[in-house]
Amino acid sequence: MLQNLKPVLIVTRREVRDQFRDWRIIFPIIALTLLFPALMNFTARQAVQFVENYGAPEIGERLIPFLLMIVGFFPITVSLVIALDSFVGEKERKSIEPLLASPLEDRQLYLGKLLAALVPPLLAAYFGISVYLIGVYWQVGWKPTPILLTQIIALTTVQALVMVSAAVVISTQTTSVRAANLLSSFIIIPMVFLIQGESIIMFWARYPILWWVIAGLLVVSILLVRTGVVHFRREELLGRELDSINFKRFGTLFIVTFVGGKRNLLDWYRDVLVFVRRELSLPMLIVGALLLVGLYIGSIVAGSFPLPPEIIEWESLGQGFVEGLDVIRLFSVVGAGQVWLHNLRALLIATVLGMFTFGVLGLLIIMMPMILLGYFMANFAAAGLSPFTFALAFIIPHGILEIPALIIAGAALLNLGAILASPAYDQTISESFIKGLGNWARVVVALVAPLFIGAALLEVYLTPRIAMLLLGG
Repeated sequence: MLQNLKPVLIVTRREVRDQFRDWRIIFPIIALTLLFPALMNFTARQAVQFVENYGAPEIGERLIPFLLMIVGFFPITVSLVIALDSFVGEKERKSIEPLLASPLEDRQLYLGKLLAALVPPLLAAYFGISVYLIGVYWQVGWKPTPILLTQIIALTTVQALVMVSAAVVISTQTTSVRAANLLSSFIIIPMVFLIQGESIIMFWARYPILWWVIAGLLVVSILLVRTGVVHFRREELLGRELDSINFKRFGTLFIVTFVGGKRNLLDWYRDVLVFVRRELSLPMLIVGALLLVGLYIGSIVAGSFPLPPEIIEWESLGQGFVEGLDVIRLFSVVGAGQVWLHNLRALLIATVLGMFTFGVLGLLIIMMPMILLGYFMANFAAAGLSPFTFALAFIIPHGILEIPALIIAGAALLNLGAILASPAYDQTISESFIKGLGNWARVVVALVAPLFIGAALLEVYLTPRIAMLLLGG
């Protein structure tokens, strides 16, 4: 293992040395490391003084950890520029041929470049955090708890790894720095939304949730690194001269994958079932376990944020349920259509988000209904309604079809994300993704959509009657 790691470190040392010779890289790192923490210290002092004048010191105390996270994040943005330039930049400058001609393995070369793009900005981020902490302690006397400091450092590290690994993948798959910079928006925009979500968590002081964010980012970063390693081949890097999107070719590949070479509907369905049994058995077990975890998470959340007693008062529950039937158009085909379209829309959103996160965010959306069910089940259990009765009234009647549909859909989404991180020596990343999308589409059309139709009909015709019967409506 040490023998395999040594060439990686040689490449890293060479790249880092070259970076520190370039003032265009050193100056932003130094500026973001020294000047930005000073600016955040000034902001923190002014914010604390302002909110103390109005008797709200907690707001200032929650702003300081958020600024600490921002101080660690900004130097990492430099790593994006370095990573995007790592392969395609050297290719444009005609300086990568000697490195590619070396006896290094493809994975050693790739990992060396990855570490070289990661280490300097990450060290700058750690130093910036230290400067900020010293300044804010000296000015307002604030210091983080050991757990919060660990979370910030871990969050900074995994965010850097996600951005760098994604940028290096882009650098290996494009033919110009301009194209790589344009594609970087697919990294920057999701990270901006992530920072916004983390800011909400910090302002609400729900710091334990940050561990889940860190875990999710760690999974995504590992998959991104694996994607880059298994798809990097120096011959393709040198032979690729022009970026082009062949819609006709991709469309043909999608149709061929979707049809599967079958001439009639029965053979096509059999082929889809064989694919599900062979390729989705393990993903279905994983998704099923995650749905159970979602129920558990919902019950835990109910203990921390219970519903007001008047909302779940048993005497008014049945009457309130009956009054709500007219609003949501139950006992009608229109209502079934609305439920079906809602489920499909949620699945499409989960798929789009899963495309950028190897299925991680998509699985979180698929888990959300189970989290809500666990939340309401625990609240009603506290009000005297047994979990079995709740499940029989609100889950089981249509859940016998909807839950298997969720499991199959989640497994197809997980398989789509895993394809990008799987070796495909005779295909590019784009071709692998299109084939995975074709397999996802055939599973959704053949199994998930029909199951959603049946579940929607049961949900609007059968579930309300059983619920009213059990609730006394």
